[in-house]
Amino acid sequence: MLGEMLGEERGKITGHRVLRSGAGGPRVEVTFQCAGKLLGMESSDIGTYWSAMRPGGFLYGEGQGIIMTKDGDTVIWVGQGTGRFKPGGGMSWRGAVYYETASPKLARLNGMAVVYEHETDANDNVVTKHWEWK
Repeated sequence: MLGEMLGEERGKITGHRVLRSGAGGPRVEVTFQCAGKLLGMESSDIGTYWSAMRPGGFLYGEGQGIIMTKDGDTVIWVGQGTGRFKPGGGMSWRGAVYYETASPKLARLNGMAVVYEHETDANDNVVTKHWEWK
């Protein structure tokens, strides 16, 4: 069941790279930068994920990143999910992320499963929303 909305961020894809894959087709690596709020605190997020096509027309991906609040608190994240291409360009992703932090202000994120919606468009704009998964 979805719990509290933990954050929302908006930003831009800053890079793409096509990587050789050991099996199957190539992997595409994407790096992005976003700004928004996490637990009500202004924050910035930089992350990188890779994705690979799977049978049936969807993609599987894994990523990692770091979020820093305006006050300098940091949290790292790792995640995975599945995505689909959208008509007109961009992608729509759904998945889960897990946070780790030493910050007392962000400590409630430790050990929490968080689900996300990650949307991109044809102009490489990004919108991501996060909810606690209870």
